[in-house]
Amino acid sequence: MHHCSALLSSYGRMWAEAQGALDELLEDEAPTVQPPPQKDHLQVFQTLASFYLRYLQIFRALEAVYDQLVHPQKRRTVRHVLEGVMGRLLELKNDMVDLEASEFHYFDDMLQDLKMTPEDLEVPIPRYFVRERMKVLKQREKMLAHILVPVQTMSMERAVRVLQVSERARQGRLRAHFMKQITEQERRRRSHEGCGPCMPHPQLAATLIQKVWRGYRQRKKTSKERLDEMIFLGMVAPRPPVSSPAEKRAWQAERSRRQVQEQHEAEYQQALVNLKESVRSVDGPDIKATLQDQIRQWFLECRDATGSFPDFPSVEDGGSASIFAEKTPEQPIWCADRSDHSQSGAWTNLTTANAVHGQISPGPIPCMAKSHQFKRAFTRSLEE
Repeated sequence: MHHCSALLSSYGRMWAEAQGALDELLEDEAPTVQPPPQKDHLQVFQTLASFYLRYLQIFRALEAVYDQLVHPQKRRTVRHVLEGVMGRLLELKNDMVDLEASEFHYFDDMLQDLKMTPEDLEVPIPRYFVRERMKVLKQREKMLAHILVPVQTMSMERAVRVLQVSERARQGRLRAHFMKQITEQERRRRSHEGCGPCMPHPQLAATLIQKVWRGYRQRKKTSKERLDEMIFLGMVAPRPPVSSPAEKRAWQAERSRRQVQEQHEAEYQQALVNLKESVRSVDGPDIKATLQDQIRQWFLECRDATGSFPDFPSVEDGGSASIFAEKTPEQPIWCADRSDHSQSGAWTNLTTANAVHGQISPGPIPCMAKSHQFKRAFTRSLEE
């Protein structure tokens, strides 16, 4: 537990350092006092390249933090910042390509200043790209394997013939191997019978041993050089290095943290569902009663203002949500009579009527004007 907490705190510090570097970089990109525009081509490229390399360092740090953090809310915050940094990297890369008219750039001097190596210039693919789409990728692999490997049926006669050919070939290889061994034994027997018991010369024996050893060593060296050349040309995949115990423990810790991530994410999603259900069951009746009182008050105030109850807003107008919509005092509100929509429809602003007549509560409320006489009286009251 102590080891895990130490690792988590280390990634927390890494996140804080990356965020601090990002804040400094944003201040350098958008200073308070704007500098004069740069006209030197080399200076403009160095400025863009410096921003690019610094963003690349921040991107690597945030990607590692996002891959190893286990807190769901923190991971969402880091994900948001990480995607913004990736977008800015693409923008800077596009600016450098437009400036240099080339996709290849040289950062030798700046690498030394920023204490970076050439390997740090490679933009890694975020690990969550593959992890989050692992299920889709596996389904795609299964589908391709099913498409590319058609099922071929074989008749019984064909299968028996293939087995017979394979068995006869195996027996022929064994017979040839036995005959070769018998021939070698016969050759050795004849050579011993012809020479008789004699001891080889020490100098000749040493020469033979040297010849065999030097041939073996040279063949091994040549094979190694050939393999190195093939690896250098990219025609053979390099052999995976032997992992040390410390690396194995680090990989196990990463896998365990990813399992904790999945567990915490599932708990977080379940907590959201539980919270929603809790609000619906505990606070839902109170919220429902409050909304019903507001709608009832709206009907009563419109009746007091127009003399009749208004129609309930239709689905096209937004339904009951239009009653609670935030409206400015200057925003007109459509009101239509339920008896005759075409004759008594009017645009009114009851906020001003509140102040003039003092009959209804403050705030714009949609209602329906009853007649043209009411509209004329309402207009005269506004003019007065």
